[in-house]
Amino acid sequence: MSKNKKTFYVTTPIYYASGTVHIGNSYTTIAADTMARFNRLIGNETLFLTGMDEHGQKIEEAAKKAGRKPKPFVDDLALEIKNIWNNLDISNDIFIRTSDSEHIQGVQKIFEKLLEQKDIYLDKYSGDYCVACESFFTKTQIIEEGICPDCGKKTIKLEEETYFLNLKKYSNKLLKYINDNPDFIQPETRKNEVISFIEQGLENLSVSRTSFNWGVPVLSNPKHVVYVWIDALSNYITALGYGSINNSQFNKYWVQGDEVVHIVGKDILRFHAIYWPIMLMALNIPIKFKLYVHGWVLMKEGKMSKSTGNLVYPLDVTKRYGVDALRYYLLRELPLGNDCYFSYERFIEKYNADLANDLGNLVSRTVSMANKYLNGEVLKTESNLIYSKDLKKLANEVVKDYDNSIKNFRIQDSLISLWTLISKTNKYVDETEPWKLAKEEKNKELIKEVIYHLIESIRVISILLSSILPSTSLKIQDVLNLKNDDIKYQNIYFGFLSSTIIKVKAIVLFKRLDKDEELEYQTNKKQGIETMKVKEEITIDDFNKLDFRIGKIIKCEKAENADKLLILQVDINGNIKQIVSSIADNYETEELVGKKIVVLVNLKATKFRGYLSEGMLLAASNKDGQLEVLEVNKLDNDAVVD
Repeated sequence: MSKNKKTFYVTTPIYYASGTVHIGNSYTTIAADTMARFNRLIGNETLFLTGMDEHGQKIEEAAKKAGRKPKPFVDDLALEIKNIWNNLDISNDIFIRTSDSEHIQGVQKIFEKLLEQKDIYLDKYSGDYCVACESFFTKTQIIEEGICPDCGKKTIKLEEETYFLNLKKYSNKLLKYINDNPDFIQPETRKNEVISFIEQGLENLSVSRTSFNWGVPVLSNPKHVVYVWIDALSNYITALGYGSINNSQFNKYWVQGDEVVHIVGKDILRFHAIYWPIMLMALNIPIKFKLYVHGWVLMKEGKMSKSTGNLVYPLDVTKRYGVDALRYYLLRELPLGNDCYFSYERFIEKYNADLANDLGNLVSRTVSMANKYLNGEVLKTESNLIYSKDLKKLANEVVKDYDNSIKNFRIQDSLISLWTLISKTNKYVDETEPWKLAKEEKNKELIKEVIYHLIESIRVISILLSSILPSTSLKIQDVLNLKNDDIKYQNIYFGFLSSTIIKVKAIVLFKRLDKDEELEYQTNKKQGIETMKVKEEITIDDFNKLDFRIGKIIKCEKAENADKLLILQVDINGNIKQIVSSIADNYETEELVGKKIVVLVNLKATKFRGYLSEGMLLAASNKDGQLEVLEVNKLDNDAVVD
């Protein structure tokens, strides 16, 4: 492999398929995306992995509860997760699923190899098991009898034949590795936590189950399925082709790779800092990764969870405020190693102060001044004014600080540094007062200098922003009319720009928010009081064209080629009409039969997935967003609804 370019491999954990993507675990993916984008920017050969952990008892039970088989159940969830990441501008190269055949083969080979080496052995487990965490706990780990020490839910007593991974065998070797590689686990507090856990004595880890089937079968003993952590953790190398014929990416990005980074939340520290490196040691695979461990995004009520009802979903935020606003808030507010708090009050304050005022206003007024004073024509000038020299000096210092911080996963620090340049550039406008200079012809050259330095500073800012706020960066670079060479990282030094012609129209990057209005909106939304969005008004004549009748559903079945469609036969005063409706997620076929419903009968017939629909039933969303069919009780089938 050519070593002209460095390799960079960054991963998120693979998220559990029964979980919910909220802004807390969105942070991990956004942070990994930022690292990937920055490394692509500086020219490294970059691979970014994320994905979904799809096996286990919880998934099997959730699928059963939904009346579905596990595989199609997780297929739908995978599409949903991919859509969320796409909406958050996540630029992952691979989305791995533990149900992928290549991953399954790799896990089976890993298991059999460890079994052959006697690093895995068969025995019996007896003790506490948490279904929610899919974890076994010893008596010493259980703080309160029958309560999971990780999630606080009730455990169950379990006795089961299981394979164990021999952690004790490698505990001293792992301790030595951690001490010999002080930057292996960051921040230091997390490293100390891991050392303390190991020194207390490791218990061998259960790595198979026999009480459910949805998992990777053990080749040599198929009544066992591989337990979650060997299955899940292996994804970091099976995604690269480990265990398959084509393992070139494994050699390139892992064995011979320059840098591997795992980004995880503190709740899964133990698995990544202990189980995973021990697995690699046992497999004789080099431990190439650095582990960056971040804190949680908390609410006033504490950690986000379904049970407390305090979850904030990323797309709820981005639909109203934009993707880059959420990316900025999370990356700016969460320091490595500590937690941060999310509230809409704080979010709106940061949005207005940092994005709308500092950044947005700077770009908008600079574009306006460039067009007003120079007709948009900007040419390189020297730094003659003391203010210009100071701005140039700071810009080059910020580039170095930003570079160092982001390479060491201090993303918050990199943003703080970048905003010093944004603040300084705003101050430069106030110091030079171009609107006063423009009043006298003798200041023509000074005006050119001021506008050039403003544009050049914004160019530098846009390059640094491209890893964090990709959409905003592109908008800035577009309005500045920058060429490809102008936005390359090797040309980021202040003074590279030779000339440009600014686009005429100033842009509004972030529209300032009315804080009281937004807080009222969020309060109403939380209480289920949504502001109604009404379509175009219709007249009474338009409404009178609609012919509503009462019909009785006499037959209902699912469409063969569309999971969400139901095919209904509806008796309307002796006339049978077929109606196709996308309510399969909300109703079972048998519970609809016999219901009297309202039907729009003069809707032009059309086809859905090949099924003819001769009308439309009336349904509406409830407060949970689920569709409910409008039912009637007293009216006869031949009634007309006025």
